[in-house]
Amino acid sequence: MCSLTCTDIQLLEEHVDLHLQEHSFSEGGNVRDLELAHHLQTEEDERQRSEEKKREREEFKKLQRQYGLDNSGGYKQQFLKNMEKEVDRGRMQPFEYHKRKADMMECLAFGIDDGKTKTSGVIEALCKYYQSENKDVRRVWLSTGVDHFHSSLGDRGWGCGYRNFQMLLSSLLKNSLYNDCLRDTTLIPSIPKIQSMIEDAWREGFDPHGASHFNNKLHGSKAWIGACEIYSLLTSLRIKCQIIDFHKPTGPMGTHPCLFEWVLRYYSTDNEGCAKVVCTSKPPIYLQHQGHSRTIVGIEEKKNKTLCLLLFDPGCTSQEMQKLLKQNSDGTSLKLLRKFVGGLKEKQYQIVAVDGVLSLEEKAACCCSSQVLTSEKIP
Repeated sequence: MCSLTCTDIQLLEEHVDLHLQEHSFSEGGNVRDLELAHHLQTEEDERQRSEEKKREREEFKKLQRQYGLDNSGGYKQQFLKNMEKEVDRGRMQPFEYHKRKADMMECLAFGIDDGKTKTSGVIEALCKYYQSENKDVRRVWLSTGVDHFHSSLGDRGWGCGYRNFQMLLSSLLKNSLYNDCLRDTTLIPSIPKIQSMIEDAWREGFDPHGASHFNNKLHGSKAWIGACEIYSLLTSLRIKCQIIDFHKPTGPMGTHPCLFEWVLRYYSTDNEGCAKVVCTSKPPIYLQHQGHSRTIVGIEEKKNKTLCLLLFDPGCTSQEMQKLLKQNSDGTSLKLLRKFVGGLKEKQYQIVAVDGVLSLEEKAACCCSSQVLTSEKIP
């Protein structure tokens, strides 16, 4: 409100015009300020969206590299690259490089594993050891014979799932029940061959959702595989199996006692009796958790009733596994295999357990049901 008093009409009109001009200028300034603020906010939003998209792309590429889906080559390329590094560091002679390259190419051409990471006879050695030693074990159940396979220059860092399949298959090949299912697989396949076998299972129609995760292609990649791929492959071979999902801890401090109890039932069913050492006809069990997988080859029951799994780990080298063939009386080498309840504290575990053979009709039904692949959840 203006307090000026004017007696001259012309002066009054001029003064009013000045007020109107001042108000108009003020309104225009406010509009320009609002426009500038809106423009700056739009630029900031676009910058944040651009940075978020960049982070998402980088995270996606990181995940692709982590899970071997970055088109950086597969087993063969990694094997050759790592051998070249060994030569550069003076750990391998050039003639050895060329010999191992030729051996690898021959094995890949025939689709068979070269056997250089295999250790046989461990289950048999354990059976003898438990019969004469280890006074704190009340009973122990062991799988039928299993060969151990560990990661090599070609699959180090991503091949555990394939190596565990080789272990499981080595046991099935020793069991006459599976002769018909495995008549076309009499030798342990190489990792690229296993990748092709999984792709064959996908083409038959198994687990289309899982196949889409890999763009229906594994061969020539360093892609990690898990319980679903093992299930699809075994079922495509007419081997009856199931996925059991221990999806949350069932004991104190994040432990999984229900997993141990399930494994005990698996081995002890149809194997009741009073013998301390029970060498069962049961195949080993594929055990998966985030980032790694291993193979359960048996279970101990201590005199105090605690349970202890016996695991073959693809991360253990042949040199370490060889120690189990020459077991001393104190059983120190068994530390490589033993896992008590407190030693398995991942949030979630999945197992694939084999239980016989499928008819062609049952295989077709399993293929149909795998359109939405489910597991039995415990608890």
